[in-house]
Order: sequence, then C-alpha cells, then structure tokens
Amino acid sequence: MYSLKLYGDMVMMEDCLFCRIIAGKIPSEKVYEDDAVFAFLDVYPASEGHTLIAPKKHFSRFTDMDAESIASLFEAARKITAALENALSAEGSNIGINDGEVAGQEIPHVHVHVIPRRKGDGGTGIKSIVWTEPDTNNLKEIAERIRRVL
Repeated sequence: MYSLKLYGDMVMMEDCLFCRIIAGKIPSEKVYEDDAVFAFLDVYPASEGHTLIAPKKHFSRFTDMDAESIASLFEAARKITAALENALSAEGSNIGINDGEVAGQEIPHVHVHVIPRRKGDGGTGIKSIVWTEPDTNNLKEIAERIRRVL
C-alpha cells in the first residue's frame, strides 16, 4: 500500500518510483521542470530521446487528473515534443499515455511518453496500439452509450 507524504508543495507516494525521481531521491536525466511537471529521459528508450513527462502531483490514472493538471501536462508535452524534434532532427513523434495496467502502464503514476521518430527507424506505422478489430456494426450504439455517460 502506498503512503502519502508531503514533499515541498507536492504530495508524493513514498513507494512510487516516479514520485521518488521527481523528489530527487532517485537520479534521472531531467530535461524539463516547471511548477507542475517533471520530464526526464526514459532509461529503457524506444528511440533516442524518448522522454517521460509526469505531473509532480501523484495521480495513478489519467482519469483521476483535474483539468488544470491535464492542461499543464499537455502544454509541457507540446513544448518538449517541439524541442526533442528540433534537438534530435526528428521528423515526428509518438505521443501517448498507457492508462492502467491492462493498457501497458507499468508505473502507477501518470506519464506521457514522447518518442521522437525518423523515417526508416522502425517506428512507422502503428506499433504501440494493438488493434483488436471489434465489430463495427454497432457504432451508433457505442456512441450513444458514451454520450449518455458524458
């Protein structure tokens, strides 16, 4: 079980790897930091410059985040993506979140992956999303179910 601890102005989970990195208790190659987010290079990169951007406040799931935290996270992702592509002469980037263990989230702290890509690097196409090829005859029904919940 995680225990909460106040670290400066940030609430961190003492047993969370990313909270410990953000607090400086575990070394990382930080590329960006502001009041709301912390970005660092992935130690198991999918490509050169693969960067993880995490909110400083601990959120286990994307759906747990408030609008302000999401806005800060994605503004930082936009800024960092532009910098990565410029610094590394990348032609594009994969930008994504694995939300929940079943979706491939290994660290239970929200984080955005920015993976710089170059033509011919093997990252073209859709490699990070698994297609299950569901039935598409029920799109109206699915859309209506989602609209009711929203």
